[in-house]
Amino acid sequence: MSTKAGILQQLRSEILTLELKPGSILSETVLSERFKISRTPLRDVLKQLAHEGYIDVYPKRGNLVSYIDLESVEQIIYLRSILEKDIIKNLAAQNVSLPLRGILELREILNKQAEAIRQDHAHEAFLFWDDAFHKALFALAGRVLLWDLIQQSNAHYARYRRLHLLKKEKLEEILDEHRLILECIVNRDAERIDDLVRHHLHEDINAAYLLENFAEYLNLPRLEARESDGASAAHGRKARGEAEADG
Repeated sequence: MSTKAGILQQLRSEILTLELKPGSILSETVLSERFKISRTPLRDVLKQLAHEGYIDVYPKRGNLVSYIDLESVEQIIYLRSILEKDIIKNLAAQNVSLPLRGILELREILNKQAEAIRQDHAHEAFLFWDDAFHKALFALAGRVLLWDLIQQSNAHYARYRRLHLLKKEKLEEILDEHRLILECIVNRDAERIDDLVRHHLHEDINAAYLLENFAEYLNLPRLEARESDGASAAHGRKARGEAEADG
């Protein structure tokens, strides 16, 4: 018998790692049999997943893993950009004393990221250390609570990041930018931070990569909907033309 908390964590993990792909159906019958749990507590789990944005509930279609919402992604990127610019500039300020332990931790995380790049299936290990690097920055600034709050709205952004990290050259680019961020902090170079953080967090939100390779994962207007709208508009124009001719 699985606990509700355990099932919730398992399904969150499977959705975030794209083991359960956007648009996948979560059948109550299948889940009930898999986790050996009755329908009532299972529905509590599904309600929580829906509340957190991991799934969408449709009256006739059932429970579907949510498609990645690029508007939600942009909102999280905007929030992180504002916070991280301020945090990193404060860490780079001349009057802020930086604990040696914190700097050494950041350097060690960068070494772990470099090791991850050399592994097969590098993106999962790299993503773990990517989160560790940014969390360590928040911790150095005494802002871990803010980091934890961001993670609570992570259902779309985390999957978006995973898709981009499938490209090995992207991992190397991110690592280089992390090294530059740490260099700015250590050398007290606050002037470069705005542009560096903006590029680091914002660059991919308008990239064609996702549309070209993973359009079926995104919350975009479906082709059938566009065709239906086009047909409706054409029908309307035809009806107006006939009415005008009769007049």
